[in-house]
Amino acid sequence: MGPARSRSGLRRDLSITLLALAAVVAWDHSGLDLAVTRLFGDAGGFALRNAWWTERVLHDGARWMSWAVLGALLFNIARPGFEGPDRQERIAWVLVTLACVIAVPALKRFSATSCPWDLQLFGGTAAYVPHWLPGLTDGGPGHCFPSGHAVSAFGFMSGYFILRRHDPSVARLWLAAVLVSGVVLGAVQTVRGAHYASHTLWTAWLCWTLSWAMTSALSARRRPAVAAASP
Repeated sequence: MGPARSRSGLRRDLSITLLALAAVVAWDHSGLDLAVTRLFGDAGGFALRNAWWTERVLHDGARWMSWAVLGALLFNIARPGFEGPDRQERIAWVLVTLACVIAVPALKRFSATSCPWDLQLFGGTAAYVPHWLPGLTDGGPGHCFPSGHAVSAFGFMSGYFILRRHDPSVARLWLAAVLVSGVVLGAVQTVRGAHYASHTLWTAWLCWTLSWAMTSALSARRRPAVAAASP
């Protein structure tokens, strides 16, 4: 990839990242989080919180599926199942995915925001306080922002940045699968009362940004080495 094309790709990725950030912030300030959550819960709680298909299939089952995909990526380092990324890129794919899987739950540990099912509106004890208001606590247990379950899908965004260097069409298919899966997992947590929609949006943005930044750093480090090795 030439310098001009590389700069063009960087500008495109930066534009997407900033536009996505603006969209997430706009949602945050729209007041729609609580309105959407009220569609699925009331003073008696959330009817689908412990439903078999929401809890066992789309929560527990999806988490195990995520670990299975990660296991396949690890196996792919030792025994590549398809052409394209070299061994260093395959290792980076796994490491960046793990970075996302670790970063989002780590942020949750420092969050004062409680889950929707902890709110007084839905039978709990917490008051509704937007997560973007610093220094305010809602009186609940907290540790609910951003969405940890959605990272089970969005954490694999690194595959898009790795694959597009070799086959953009496959990379787009991978990204589409990750986005659809993440939206489904985020939606089921909203239906259960475990997260607001914004929690899922922030997880998606964080995973995109971290994946882009880390894979770009890898590409920048590899470029001089490739150029030096070229005749």
